[in-house]
Formats: sequence, C-alpha cells, structure tokens
Amino acid sequence: MTLFQFFVLASAGLSAGVLNAVAGGGTFLTFPALVWFGLPPVAANATSTLAAMPGYIGSAWAFRHDLRAEGALGLRPILLCAALGSLIGAGLLIVTPGNVFSGAVPWLLLVATLLFATGPALLRLLRRSGRADAGPLVSALVLLIVSAYGGYFNGGLGIILLAAFGLLGYTDIHGMNGLKCLLSAVISILSAVAFALSGLIAWMPALVIAVAITIGGVIGAQQSRKIKRTGLIRAFVTLVGLAMTVAFFLA
Repeated sequence: MTLFQFFVLASAGLSAGVLNAVAGGGTFLTFPALVWFGLPPVAANATSTLAAMPGYIGSAWAFRHDLRAEGALGLRPILLCAALGSLIGAGLLIVTPGNVFSGAVPWLLLVATLLFATGPALLRLLRRSGRADAGPLVSALVLLIVSAYGGYFNGGLGIILLAAFGLLGYTDIHGMNGLKCLLSAVISILSAVAFALSGLIAWMPALVIAVAITIGGVIGAQQSRKIKRTGLIRAFVTLVGLAMTVAFFLA
C-alpha cells in the first residue's frame, strides 16, 4: 500500500464515519474507495462490511437504553431473523460470480441511493398511516429479507431497516433507532465472519478504513448536535451516491 492509497482510504473512512453519525451513507464513500484501491467488487463489498462493523457496534452500545421491540415479535426472534438473514445474504454473495456482482453493483447503489434520499419522507408517511401491527409470520419474513439484503450488500441498510419497522407498525422512533443499530451490528458481525472464512477480506485496507471510520464516528457524534440543517448533508450524500452510481454504470 502506497502512502497515497493509505491517504485515500483513511480519508474515505474518516468521512464515512462522520456521515454515518450525522446522516448515514458512508458506504457510498468506502465501497468505491476500495474498488479504486484495486479490490474486485465482491471483495470490496466484503471488506467494506467488515470496516463498518466497529461503528455499528459502537452505535448499538450507545443506543442500548433505547432498545425495545414493538409488534408481534420479541427481541430474541427479531435477532434470530437478523442472524439467519445475514448469513443467507452473505452466503449468496460468496457464491455469486464476480462478473455477476459487478453487473449488479450499479443497481444496488441506485437502490441504496434512492432509499437514502426518500427514507425520511417514507418514514413520515408510514407513521402518519397508523398501520396496525403485522403478524409474526409477516414480521419474520420482512426482517429476514431485509437482513439478507444487509448480508449481501451493506449500502442503505439503516434506512431500509427503519422503513421495515415502519411497515410492521412500529411507532417509537427512539426504539426503532436502537433496534436498527443492534440489528446492523448483528448483520455486519455475522456477514464479516462469513466473508473472512471465505477469504474475501482484504485485511490491510479493512484495518485502515475501520480505524478511520471509528474516529470519524466519534467526531461526527460530537458535532451532530451542533448541525441543524442535516437536510443539506443528506442532499450532499445523495449526490455522491448518484455520482458513484453513474460511474459504476459507465465503468
């Protein structure tokens, strides 16, 4: 790794950590940076998942007092769905041919970008709709699918989890955020273990980004309360996501 490569990866990780703490969307920086570094898209995705893991664990710990499960499923069944789904998604990524995943990357980035951009409006709509709680079978199926997505591709996972909670009838936004952080941590840990056992992790880039993203998360958490216009940050992240999507479509 050259000094310039180290600088690019560290900068991407630091910026991603700040963004994740303030508005989300850090994957739009770390994944392209790892591809630029020279990793195949599958390995870049796996490495990005591992690098984001410390941030998810830290967020889950910070929200530990807000954890609560609403609806038809208790916390243990929810965690079981997340664990099973993440392993299914990670397994699918492991067996996906590199050229197939490369072709899917622009579409995955596009979906993640659109969900990130429309997420707040979608959540407001779901809360206003006053949905009744879904049954245990539907709840388990939705969480399983979302967790499988997170195990396969980490981009936009947080907003997808929040949207899923809204669809299932959750109304306590603090509890939703706490549960989102916990499930994101579970999904990233199990996926990263599966990727590591399959030899998909590039350890040195992962270490650089993981340290930088953790530092960025601390900085972002400290500054987030001072930032009033997070809409501008979300708009910036959306533009970055769209730019990365176009770049991968044209690659």
